[in-house]
Amino acid sequence: MAGSVKDRVVAIVAEQAVLEPSDIRMDQTLEDLGIDSLALVECIFSIEEEFDVEVPFNANQPEESEFDISNVASIVAAVEELVARQNA
Repeated sequence: MAGSVKDRVVAIVAEQAVLEPSDIRMDQTLEDLGIDSLALVECIFSIEEEFDVEVPFNANQPEESEFDISNVASIVAAVEELVARQNA
């Protein structure tokens, strides 16, 4: 598990957006990056696998999710929180 949480999340998002991690800005939304609902689910699965966490996200009702996907920075912060809880 090399690299920071931020770098690893950005790499996952970049892979789904078919972009280089260096092309990802923290203020971009998934929509800005061309990530649709299917790619979002793939991102969630990849995050769960990469960090060995369970992401509280319901793809059928994303607006009611505890997992903030409003932009890349929010996703990074949410994953950092999940990892911190897991390591506590």
